[in-house]
Parts: sequence; C-alpha cells; structure tokens
Amino acid sequence: MRRTARLIPVLTAIAGSTLLSATVAHGATVEATTDATAGATTGAGLDTPAGAAGRSGGGVTPARAVPQPVEEEAADTKKEQQTVQRYWTEAKMEAAKPLAALVPEKDGARLTAGAIAAQTAADPVSVPATEPDGDAITVTRGSAAARASTGAAWTRRGAIVKTAGRVFFTYQGRNASCSASAVTSENKSTVITAGHCVRMGGAFHGNWVFVPGYQNGDRPYGTWVATTLYTTPQWNNSEDIDYDVASAVVAPLNGKSLTDVVGGQGVSFNQARRRQMHSFGYPAAAPYDGSKLVYCSGRAFDDFLMSRDIGLNCDMTGGSSGGPWFLDFNESTGLGTLNSVNSFKYGFAEGWMFGPYFGAEARAVYEAAQTTGTP
Repeated sequence: MRRTARLIPVLTAIAGSTLLSATVAHGATVEATTDATAGATTGAGLDTPAGAAGRSGGGVTPARAVPQPVEEEAADTKKEQQTVQRYWTEAKMEAAKPLAALVPEKDGARLTAGAIAAQTAADPVSVPATEPDGDAITVTRGSAAARASTGAAWTRRGAIVKTAGRVFFTYQGRNASCSASAVTSENKSTVITAGHCVRMGGAFHGNWVFVPGYQNGDRPYGTWVATTLYTTPQWNNSEDIDYDVASAVVAPLNGKSLTDVVGGQGVSFNQARRRQMHSFGYPAAAPYDGSKLVYCSGRAFDDFLMSRDIGLNCDMTGGSSGGPWFLDFNESTGLGTLNSVNSFKYGFAEGWMFGPYFGAEARAVYEAAQTTGTP
C-alpha cells in the first residue's frame, strides 16, 4: 500500500507533521537518470526511474508510463489578471498566513510523534530506507548530517534574490502564502513550487500570484499572476506527500515575460541522493515573519519514516513551502540547479525539512508548464 500523508487544511502551525507554507550551467535542464546508491549518472532516458536502467533478459528495462499532470486554468484573461492584481494589496500580503497540517497517517493509522521519536532515539542508529527504484539501502543517523541547523537570512546578492519569491493565494476564503522559484523554460514564464501551494483540500487555490525578490513588503520586480497551474496526479488525487510538486505559468507583466525580467534557475531530475544542497524560502511562521529570504545548506539525507522524500537540516517554518532546493549552488553567483522544494516537517523534529525527490513525475509537471502559452 502506498504511504500517504493526510494533510489537514489549517492556516496556523500546530504540533505534528507540518506543511511548510513549503546548475550544471545556468539555464540548463539536466536530463539523466542516476544510480542513486552509487551516485553515478547513467545514460538512460530521463523518464526511467533512478537506478532502473539495468538489463534483464538481454534487454533494457523499459521506462514506466508517467501519468499526465493535472491542469487548472487560473486567471487566463486580461480582465481576470487585473482583478487579481488589484486584490493583492500590501496589507493583504502582510496578513497572509502559511498552510500547515497534522501528523501523517500510515496505512490509515495515525503515527504519533512519540512513536516516531522512539524509532530515532538511538544515536547513531541505522534504519532502512528505499531509493526511487525500490532498492533497499541503509541510512546512518547521528552523524553531522543529522544535527539541526538554523535557517539564516540570505545577505548576499546573486541571481537567487531575483529568482526566488513569495507566493500568495486564497485558500478556502483565506489568504495564504508559500514560496517558489522562477526557472528557465521555453515560455520564459514558468515557476516551480510545492503541490499544496497550488491545490489542497480538494480544490485549486485562487488569486494565485508570484512575487519575485519580495523583501519587507516591497515588490521590486512586480506581481505576476498565474494563468495556469499544474500538479502531479498523485498529489491531486490523494495528496501523496512523495509527489508534492507543482508549477505555475504566469502572465507577462508590462509586456515582458518573467525570466526576461528576473532570470531563471536551471532544473534537474533523477539525480543522485544524499548530496550537498541549499534550500531557500520565505518562512512566515514564528520566529520568522515572511519579510525576507532565508536559506539552509548541508548534505541531504533520506526520509526513513513516512515518505520517500529527501531531508535537510533546516529550521525554516510555515510559508517556506515550495521554496527551491539546489544542487551545485554557487553562493557567489546565486545560481544552482533546482532539484526539490520545501514540502513538510515532522512535528517532533522541527530541525528537519523534507522535499520530494524530483523524478519523472516532477519532470512531467515542469514540461507541461514550460510548453504552455501565455495570454
């Protein structure tokens, strides 16, 4: 049975599992599968699950079929876009709250924080986990990678201060916030974020906008209105935390496309796990207030509890959901390869952040968005 997380739609952070309302060369999209256990890149096609390019019976194992992303039209007319633009006043943005959720369920039974904590009490301890191809591995906890680190304000410059931004939307009549990143794309108008930042509780969000470079209420590069939203069918159908990925296509602003104004980060899929990564976001729950870009960095590890996601030591809170995770991030240039997004936390371990593994489903969401035209 697939393990899923039941995500309760609330707008304030509470104990349990919390949603974080979550470049090889600049502009490059990495299209290679990997042997994740060995960390070696193979020459298999992109849609082949990591590590699944081995031979069986003298032939290459065929790639599995990837279901098409779910599409939702947003403000796809000029009039609707103007209405959304007018809706987001400075006061409404400052008052927007992050999304949050309770402890995930496993096989229909709630897993308590105490039960989870008991599994991780030993230090160090080896626990089982799985790679995207289903192969068993062992992750050793208690090393430097397991110690919590604090999210700090990003004080350098570089491309990241323009490509990362806050997301604002209306969820069940309430204004909420997430984070996202502009990425290089065919239509120059694609944003990547978390699935729950576009859809939750059975419906897509309304009044969806991306504000790149948000800083203390300022919108230096404008407010970009979404015309189309995409997410994985797994997230759309059952809010499966392993597929908490989404993209948005935004309308031109003042006659210009998004990445012509702010640039874009490269994107990669099916890469090796347990690599050095940087994550960014706009946490809005205490002790943060959503006013500035915050980052964490360290070596990623595998979630050994409830998901097949990757983890990172990070104290960012609600509002950071959808913020980008980068491989090969250059702190001087602010450029990297986007390879996951902030997704959720376990309530008992607030120093751990988790993001979905970017495989074939994430790629399909990106491809659908980048080939969508803008009105």
